Amino acid sequence: MPELPEVEVVRRGLESWVSGRVVTEVDVLHPRAVRRHVAGGPDFAARLKGHRIGEARRRGKYLWLPLADSPSAILAHLGMSGQLLVQPEDAADEKHLRIRVRFEDDLGTELRFVDQRTFGGLSLHGTTPDGLPDVIAHIARDPLDPAFDDEAFHQGLRRSRTTIKRALLNQSLISGVGNIYADEALWRAKLHYERPTATFTRPRTTELLGHIRDVMNAALAVGGTSFDSLYVNVNGESGYFERSLDAYGREGEPCRRCGTPMRRRPWMNRSSYFCPRCQRVPRG
Repeated sequence: MPELPEVEVVRRGLESWVSGRVVTEVDVLHPRAVRRHVAGGPDFAARLKGHRIGEARRRGKYLWLPLADSPSAILAHLGMSGQLLVQPEDAADEKHLRIRVRFEDDLGTELRFVDQRTFGGLSLHGTTPDGLPDVIAHIARDPLDPAFDDEAFHQGLRRSRTTIKRALLNQSLISGVGNIYADEALWRAKLHYERPTATFTRPRTTELLGHIRDVMNAALAVGGTSFDSLYVNVNGESGYFERSLDAYGREGEPCRRCGTPMRRRPWMNRSSYFCPRCQRVPRG
């Protein structure tokens, strides 16, 4: 599932190619693509016609397109395979095309939502005074947000009484961090994923946040992480940060710091990758 860097890459593409355009037509080609819009596909399409798309926004892994002349926003759930593509109007339809949005200008491009596994979708929601879709108002700010409060995060981390990787994936505490970047940041910080959050001092929390920001900015610089063709930007191009991963997916390969073979362990229906020497299991 795309994490903050991948979603931010898509947001930037939408800001360049879609923001400011007026919707003239919406085709919902698969009902599952709008299942989170409880009024259904025809209502979703009708309510978008004639509205201008505002500046694309993101919080953590959540992406939305405000309607500039309405207190509503299109919330995009990319899921495991969702793609928002800007394509020429005369380009052949993708095999898994689910939604098409056309605009009134003469730019000759349209927005397409493509989703092979149909776990994702688009939905229309009201917005809070801060401009967030109301269904994600509980989502915490992400570490690249200028308004992210480092001290509040530290206090929340200490109060959470859990382990550090579970805390990093808690979107009500810190958003945007998923399995890949949690493993990468923890490797850089030399922390085991089961380290209790109650043991974190302010300097340790500050150091970890620094590593989270560094790895996410590094991923952003190269378009994010693409392990297959399912994650692409709006032009259909893949990111290539997977070439620079230090932990995730490197089971059996030498640790780039000490040379010890990296390990993988099952964790919450996922996997955790770590160096058994650099990231020692916490006592007890």
